[in-house]
Amino acid sequence: MSEEKATSADIDLIRRILPHRYPFLLVDKVRDIRVNDSAVGIKNVTVNEPHFQGHFPAAPIMPGVTIVEAMAQTAAVMVGISLDLADKDFLIYFMGIDKCRFRRMVVPGDVLELHVKALRVGGKIWKFEGRAVVEGQVAATAEFTAMLDLKEG
Repeated sequence: MSEEKATSADIDLIRRILPHRYPFLLVDKVRDIRVNDSAVGIKNVTVNEPHFQGHFPAAPIMPGVTIVEAMAQTAAVMVGISLDLADKDFLIYFMGIDKCRFRRMVVPGDVLELHVKALRVGGKIWKFEGRAVVEGQVAATAEFTAMLDLKEG
């Protein structure tokens, strides 16, 4: 009998996969994980996040780069589940971001859904498309490429 892979990741499993920590851990939960294919990350946007102190104090807006980073973290969790990398020494580095568009502001109180789909899987180089959605409205889209760096030993 083969071991079933997780189809969701709570914050504990996310922290076992991703090296990110406060203030740069940008995903609270990942659901609908399909091995080597897709996942949906959840980011609960709160006014207490440090980027809102400067972007912009009177009208807080989640920076676009953090939205794209949250997409990438969602993709990294999907890769970690797909390759059984929880508690392993590895990193995933951005190599490129293409076709990035911002369509709606993301503000405190929003629940950001991060839909990622693998376009190229396996080996060291992976490519994804991502879509950030709030209440059914697309907030951002991007394609991004990442390199998987598995540490030896």
